[in-house]
Amino acid sequence: MAGAQEKRATAARLKAALGPAAEESGAAGELRALLERVLSPAGGGEAAAEALAWCRCLLAGGEPWDGFVQAVRAYDPATLCGLVWTANFVAYRCRTCGISPCMSLCAECFHQGEHAGHDYNMFRSQAGGACDCGDGNVMREAGFCKRHRIKSSSEVPSVPKDLLIMSELVLPQFIFCLIQYLREGYNEPVLDLPSEKDLNKVLQILEPHISFLEELTKMGGAMRSVLTQVLTNQQFYKDLSSGGGENACAKKSHEKYLTALKGSGLTFPEDKLVSGVQEQAAGASTSVAQGFAGATSASGQGDSSDEEDQDGGPGVGKRKRVKLSSSTKDQSIMDVLKHKCFLEELLFWTIKYEFPQKMVTFLLNMLPDQDYKIAFTKTFVQHYAFIMKTLKKSHESDTMSNRIVHISVQLFSNEELARQVTEECQLLDIMVTVLLYMMESCLIKSELQDEENSLHVVVNCGEALLKNNTYWPLVSDFINILSHQSVAKKFLEDHRLLVTWMNFVSFFQGMNLNKRELNEHVEFESQTYYAAFAAELEACAQPMWGLLSHCKVRETQEYTRNVVRYCLEALQDWFDAINFVDEPTPNQVTFHLPLHRYYAMFLSKAVKCQELDLDSLLPDQEMLMKLMVHPLQIQASLSEIHSNMWVRNGLQIKGQAMTYVQSHFCNSMIDPDIYLLQVCASRLDPDYFISSVFERFKVVDLLTMASQHQNTVLDSEHERSMLEGALTFLVILLSLRLHLGMTDDEILRAEMVAQLCMNDRTHSSLLDLIPENPNPKSGIIPGSLSFESMLSAVADFKAPVFEPGGSMQQGMYTPKAEVWDKEFDPVMVILRTVYRRDVQSAMDRYTAFLKQSGKFHGNPWPPYKKRTHLHPSYKGLMRLLHCKTLHIVLFTLLYKILMDHQNLSEHVLCMVLYLIELGLENSSEQESDEEDSIGGQEHCHDSWFPGSNLVCNMRHFINYVRVRVPETAPEVRREPPASTSSEGIATSQNSGTAQVFSLVAERRKKFQEIINRNTSEASQVVRPKNTMKWSAPGATPQLTTAILEIKESILSLLVKLHHKLSGKQNSYYPPWLDDMETLIQRENPTYFHGDGMTAVERILLKAALQSRLNKRIIEEICRKVTPPVPPKKISPAEKKTLDKEERRQKARERQQKLLAEFASRQKSFMETAMDVESPDVDIAMEIATSEQHISEAVYDCVICGQSGPSTEDRPAGLVVLLQASSVLGQCCSSTEPKKLPTSEKEQIYPWDTCSAVYEARLATLQQFFKDSSCLQSVSIGWEGGVYVQTCGHTLHIDCHKSYMESLRNDQVLQGFSVDKGEFTCPLCRQFANSVLPCYPGNNVERSLRHCHSNKNMQDHIKEVEELQEQLGTFPSETNLSKEMESVMKDIKSTTQKKYTDYSKCPGSPDNDFLFMYSVARTNLELELVHRGGNLCLGGASTAGKRSCLHQLFHVLAMHMRLYSIDSAYNPWKKLTQLMHDQNLQMCSEDQQEVPMLYRDVSSLLLIQILTMPQPLHKEHFTCIIKVLFTLLYIQALVALSAKCSSEDRVTWANSGALKKNNPNADKSWEVLLSHVISELSKAKIFEQEEAEDLPMDSTSGWCPHSIDTYLQQFCLPFLRITSLLQHHLFGGELPSCQEDEEFTVLASCLGLLPSSFQSTHQFSSASCLDWPVPAFDVVSQWCSELALFAEKHPTKVKMLIIQEPKWDLPRLLQLPENYNTIFQYYHRKSCSVCSKVPKDPAVCLVCGTFVCLKGLCCKQQSYCECVLHSQNCGAGTGIFLLINASLIIIIRGHRFCLWGSVYLDAHGEEDRDLRRGKPLYICKERYKVLEQQWVSHTFDHINKRWGPHYNGL
Repeated sequence: MAGAQEKRATAARLKAALGPAAEESGAAGELRALLERVLSPAGGGEAAAEALAWCRCLLAGGEPWDGFVQAVRAYDPATLCGLVWTANFVAYRCRTCGISPCMSLCAECFHQGEHAGHDYNMFRSQAGGACDCGDGNVMREAGFCKRHRIKSSSEVPSVPKDLLIMSELVLPQFIFCLIQYLREGYNEPVLDLPSEKDLNKVLQILEPHISFLEELTKMGGAMRSVLTQVLTNQQFYKDLSSGGGENACAKKSHEKYLTALKGSGLTFPEDKLVSGVQEQAAGASTSVAQGFAGATSASGQGDSSDEEDQDGGPGVGKRKRVKLSSSTKDQSIMDVLKHKCFLEELLFWTIKYEFPQKMVTFLLNMLPDQDYKIAFTKTFVQHYAFIMKTLKKSHESDTMSNRIVHISVQLFSNEELARQVTEECQLLDIMVTVLLYMMESCLIKSELQDEENSLHVVVNCGEALLKNNTYWPLVSDFINILSHQSVAKKFLEDHRLLVTWMNFVSFFQGMNLNKRELNEHVEFESQTYYAAFAAELEACAQPMWGLLSHCKVRETQEYTRNVVRYCLEALQDWFDAINFVDEPTPNQVTFHLPLHRYYAMFLSKAVKCQELDLDSLLPDQEMLMKLMVHPLQIQASLSEIHSNMWVRNGLQIKGQAMTYVQSHFCNSMIDPDIYLLQVCASRLDPDYFISSVFERFKVVDLLTMASQHQNTVLDSEHERSMLEGALTFLVILLSLRLHLGMTDDEILRAEMVAQLCMNDRTHSSLLDLIPENPNPKSGIIPGSLSFESMLSAVADFKAPVFEPGGSMQQGMYTPKAEVWDKEFDPVMVILRTVYRRDVQSAMDRYTAFLKQSGKFHGNPWPPYKKRTHLHPSYKGLMRLLHCKTLHIVLFTLLYKILMDHQNLSEHVLCMVLYLIELGLENSSEQESDEEDSIGGQEHCHDSWFPGSNLVCNMRHFINYVRVRVPETAPEVRREPPASTSSEGIATSQNSGTAQVFSLVAERRKKFQEIINRNTSEASQVVRPKNTMKWSAPGATPQLTTAILEIKESILSLLVKLHHKLSGKQNSYYPPWLDDMETLIQRENPTYFHGDGMTAVERILLKAALQSRLNKRIIEEICRKVTPPVPPKKISPAEKKTLDKEERRQKARERQQKLLAEFASRQKSFMETAMDVESPDVDIAMEIATSEQHISEAVYDCVICGQSGPSTEDRPAGLVVLLQASSVLGQCCSSTEPKKLPTSEKEQIYPWDTCSAVYEARLATLQQFFKDSSCLQSVSIGWEGGVYVQTCGHTLHIDCHKSYMESLRNDQVLQGFSVDKGEFTCPLCRQFANSVLPCYPGNNVERSLRHCHSNKNMQDHIKEVEELQEQLGTFPSETNLSKEMESVMKDIKSTTQKKYTDYSKCPGSPDNDFLFMYSVARTNLELELVHRGGNLCLGGASTAGKRSCLHQLFHVLAMHMRLYSIDSAYNPWKKLTQLMHDQNLQMCSEDQQEVPMLYRDVSSLLLIQILTMPQPLHKEHFTCIIKVLFTLLYIQALVALSAKCSSEDRVTWANSGALKKNNPNADKSWEVLLSHVISELSKAKIFEQEEAEDLPMDSTSGWCPHSIDTYLQQFCLPFLRITSLLQHHLFGGELPSCQEDEEFTVLASCLGLLPSSFQSTHQFSSASCLDWPVPAFDVVSQWCSELALFAEKHPTKVKMLIIQEPKWDLPRLLQLPENYNTIFQYYHRKSCSVCSKVPKDPAVCLVCGTFVCLKGLCCKQQSYCECVLHSQNCGAGTGIFLLINASLIIIIRGHRFCLWGSVYLDAHGEEDRDLRRGKPLYICKERYKVLEQQWVSHTFDHINKRWGPHYNGL
């Protein structure tokens, strides 16, 4: 192995020898030999490293590598970015700048471009991609970033010859070496056993090689062009790889390559024919892959349909296959590959190895080179078939699909390139053939229609190919290239391709057939329908939309004609193949008719955009009849499914019905189907069409005048909903105008209104629900108006609301009032609802609107809305409304409703009236006013109606009807009325009896006529069909004929209906009798509100308007109408059952109502009970204000409901939640809130937080002083303190125990853990985990002797001392004391051990002592924080209500009294007595006690109070405060003196000394200050500082006023805590005040200010002092303790002086305005622990720590990092922002919950998981709510969805 020096020398020598100047020499040979030796694929990893080192040296020609890289980079003319990324990379897409919909930018280019205000979003790449910045084919130049704005090539110098000369020589060998490795490593999988292990091994070895190539590509354009040359040069390839020559190794590898080719079912043309006539070779080729039929690529009529397929290849099914004239070419598409250059073979191996990521990235990194791009695209297309085969076999098809698309989307998005490849490489042929070939592998015989003889084949949706969407990459490429106009035009012009494509589409026609289960429930519900719908949408519909987008103008008429022509041919073939005649097979339905839909959509486009004549595109009547059958079958089946007739097929059939109308599918499925039916209806005979509909819906038998009927095909319970279905379908068919003349903007508006009427929607869900063309090119929505402007026209934005405790609302859009008033369209709503309940919801909202706006009270019907005008081509549709068949149906239904036949609902009536009204709106000509001439008699439809115009037929009286009824029916017994003799019946049409009306017979007749008319088809035999086809013989009782007397017309029925609906007789009075105005044809409104009665009135008015005769007849009817006597048909027995049914119905309704009321009551109670934040509804009992005169508090137990006092043996307790909290520890001394770092420069330093400061102080004290004394001089609990809060409800402790037992046995999964003692309050369901016993006796201590107290202070001091001396007697073993002990244990176990153990010797009693009084301190401090940090507001705040300090004090006091303080060390003595023997005492100690001036006064207060027997007297409390205040005041003076400069000190010392003899000198701060200064100067404490810097405040002189303010501020925290404590222990209101008076108000409230104090004269804080012993002596005594300490540790004295304790309220970190700032910094940041980039990064919002969520990398003792951090940072409470989801997650102990997001987009919506990627902005209100919940510890109460995290977060 050569050393580095040698290598460089050799390289330099060779370079010189090979340079352009040098003559021919043997250097080239030497180089080749050297490379062959170095690069031989033998050695392992060592050899590889060595080889790469050689290559680097040789390329650089002996120069240092880095220098070489720099040199090459200088010649980079790159104007493209071309950065390649892999899956999961975060990229951007800007729709404003994109030309291609697939355009994407890397983050850097995006942020450097100008996209402000554009429509962009961020997305996570699914398959990988590349940055398009700089590529003008894909995006507009305005969006390029600063680096890639076009540079002209002139600026870049040309590359010097000798720089890259070595590269040109070395690289071919290098790449060949790579290929040899790949050849060597590949073994054909034996018997389909995957050999993935071996492949991965090879790839591992090659890793460095490919990385080296990648490094080269990144050197810029100059190096890329060298690489391109090497890869595409055919000569290099021939020389090196053909396997000729003497190199045995190369020979062997060439053989392996040939084997691999063969194994792939591919042929290498040269092997077979030396003559090289490749065409024939391929044609005759026998190695047709996978037994593919000889001439596959198409199987419909080609250009030469007469050449029958001779060689009898194994056809699929018995389908006639047709040979294409160019079959040889297509054959070669599938099986011939010939490699001519390195690039081609490299791609071949890339595919063989299933697209390794590294290779893909290398191949893509080369794309900025234009020549390479073209060569590579051609190579890719050449290998397309091979890719498909590999993909089909692959085990990892998902990954592979992504990698394929990663490549293809880069190639095919570029229109210029796609066009070039289409022209030169037959791209379209290849794609269509490959798709067809792929699908042919999973065909099965279709069972639709004629199971035995069907010749049709369909894809099998159960196959992996469809189930796993394996076809996705190919289809996606196809859609991509069809989006280019030039390519799509080629496709649409090429008849052969269209035929092939229609063949492909027909594979999906009729797939996934459903057969209705009639007997038992299906065992296994297949889920194949997902695959079927996805396949139709992706493989058929999306290419269709792609093609449609190019058929927009007249010039493209030819294309439409082509598609329509071949579509009809394919449909005709399909009908032949399934043997279809005229009736669909019953109980079968397929939702997949892509051929019908292609046909429909192209028809629609032709009429709408291309001005084609519809009739020129339509087939004959017979074909139309066939075309309508299957779409109609789907509509009927939808109705059957919703009527629960398919329940035995399982849930999946409902799923299909829902998917069919769902927003992503509807405009490719149901819309074209309905449009096609509309076209058929407009061209077929209306009677035929209407009767077909009722027959399909199986309700023909129901349409009889008789009260009973026999339905042979439908159970009676389904009849009503099927009838509703049929009528609804007709209404939709006649009123929908989506394809019949609405403009794009009108369509968008209608869709939007329909969605908004169902429910208020967020912006994103609305975008999702509005169907758009799935073709990506089309932008969001066609039409001039954009989505946004339309939205603002129809809807109002409701900004998100934040009720604390309420759910987090999103920004919603709600319909404007005028939309409800004029545009609400129930028809559109019904068409678009996936769930039937949405229709009801829309109606409810509509009703509410009418009530609220006072437009209509009562129960409105769906409003009638006038439709937009029909396009002239579809005028025939309206003939449906004017055909006798429909009129007979309407008449029959009106009659039945009037007579109360069963199975008819209000809904039916509503639809009937709707249809009548539609008919009147669209009646053709104004009919003549004379009586119709009797000339029309031969048309008389069995004497039902005279003509076909609804206006005349409405007034036609029908006297008798002959009906067929079961013999059992009541009608049979009635004789026909005697008045009519039999011949009388036929005399005039007016008295004629309408014959039995059989829709089915009608239809048969029509069909027969049409068949006979088309004589050409006469040879077809029509199979005779039995009308009663599906009835079981003998099942029906005999039908007989009866004649009913009717004597009604449609008009008279309507008038009577009006009476019936109003419940009054003669309620209808024609309005025009009073006011002729109503008859003048005004511009009648387009929209009507109202109920059934208004609808009837409207119809009668319209009928009267349209003809004078009608008007006259209505008047006549109204005159003589008598209450309608229903024919006496209902037998008493029937009546009984009907009544029973009705009563049942009413009872059911009552029950529902009760339940609903109950639910709403419960809800409102829950709301009041849960509302933690608002004091007015909080039902917590206020402990503080119980009645004054009751001596004992009474408690209500919320479990047993009894009330009574709490006693020793049956104590009551408060429901409390104990939680450890570090909120206090987060207070900072600075008022400037900390920001979340969003760059490397920003950092958060934790050492200015409250907890850090106090911890440091305790540690320092413990260094120098006696441990037990230190532990009484400070409080802990700033971090991990225990906070106790209650909901205010009480229960007996024994009741609670049994309640917990029952919870334990309850197996329901609760959100809490009963074993940890957690439960929810039985009354308000608030979360709790313990019970705090209530101390017997009065709630609030009233000191009775308070009034006549005249003892002086000294007596009180004595009493206090005596009380403290009494030893805490161990309480008697009562239930109460046991409970108090257990709750104390709970409190202790709430927080972690590290937060309770501070003493040097673990487990010392001092520890417990410290912990207990600190619990009291924590709760007081937190309540102060909840009140906003001061007591200015006074009163009881919500925080006060949650607090249970009084009960807590009793528990703590009972335990504190067990630890007696040795009287010698009792601080009380040092405060109230002068020690004379102090020096002796000090010396005897090893460690001195903490000096009084270093002790925390608030801690001393709690110690004093808690060690006295409870209940405490108010006077003792006041006494303790007064004494402690003196100490506090001196501490303030000491702190002040340490702050002053030395000059100030001298001044103050002198001025104070002068006043020392004044009276009340001990109440003047000047005197005291001078005394302190002089005492401390004696001890030389101030001398230290001269050496140090000057103190901070030295410059500003202190004026008397500022000093007093300073002293007041120093004392305030103590006064606040004390006032709170007094409020809880003794009751009494907290006064409210201004901030500047807070000191005086609190002082007087605590009794520190003498009563004589008047606020008028200048107030001095010192006037509150009340010295128990001579002031100057005791001050000297305290100072001398400092002096002692100063002798030993002079430097530490000042450090320990208590400074002004000013803390700001705790805050969460401030977040930046824009979420992107956070995301860009953190999502790529690596974790400080494991230094990897976490998969789920999160950041703590309390302290800014960056953690891995769920990351196993940072797990410690089974705790994942977030849980661990929540314990360390928040004592069990953590608030984390999940970077990749923009969500906030809360961890509380062992549970967690997703809180929501504080970042919302411009429409006020969250974007969970950043799926939409829209820009997000901070929502300050939400963040405030979060912070509020954190500070007030209410996460547990407000958030409902908690789950256990098992330490895995």
